[in-house]
Amino acid sequence: MIVCTDLYKSYKLGAGRKHVLKGINLVVEQGDRVALLGRNGAGKSTLIKLLGGVEMPTSGKITRNMSLSWPLGFAGGFQGSLTGYDNAKFIARIYDRDYREMREFVEDFTELGRQLAMPVKTYSSGMRARLAFALSLAIEFDCYLIDEIILVGDQNFQRKCHYELFEKRADRSMILASHSTDIVRQYCNRAILINNGYATTYDDVDEAVDFYSAL
Repeated sequence: MIVCTDLYKSYKLGAGRKHVLKGINLVVEQGDRVALLGRNGAGKSTLIKLLGGVEMPTSGKITRNMSLSWPLGFAGGFQGSLTGYDNAKFIARIYDRDYREMREFVEDFTELGRQLAMPVKTYSSGMRARLAFALSLAIEFDCYLIDEIILVGDQNFQRKCHYELFEKRADRSMILASHSTDIVRQYCNRAILINNGYATTYDDVDEAVDFYSAL
């Protein structure tokens, strides 16, 4: 499972600090699909970055007893001067995966064609998101972190994302930050509502969506 204990996150803002998360306690079991709900700026993306190790908490503890993906679509780890292929090779080495298999998957999933042989710094934001999403899915994790990125791209790409995540990996845990209440109702079995830095856990997703809609 994944356990967050008394998790705080704040950022320096001028002479003071902005407190984004205030004592978050969270448990995610194997097979859970947890929705993160909250208005823009509530701290959903911040929590996902903390869980994925992209950022560190100001205080508190995260215990990870299952493998977590980096936030799906997160492009911050790319080396811009390297090509898409070279970035894939780098990820394959880190996770000890077969590069040829990863390359084939990335080519098929991203549909970027010759652009994969170009430096990532020349990519548009949408192209970078496609590559990041493909590299995330090329590695098998116990739990996937998703931050609204499933809405990137055209309808064909979105269908591919839905299949890879919600059908092919139906047995995996997921933590999904989304404003789409339809997606939340369809795919999540629990929900966490973040408001004013505090988190409330709901075992009834419909109840959580109703509270979220009232914000």
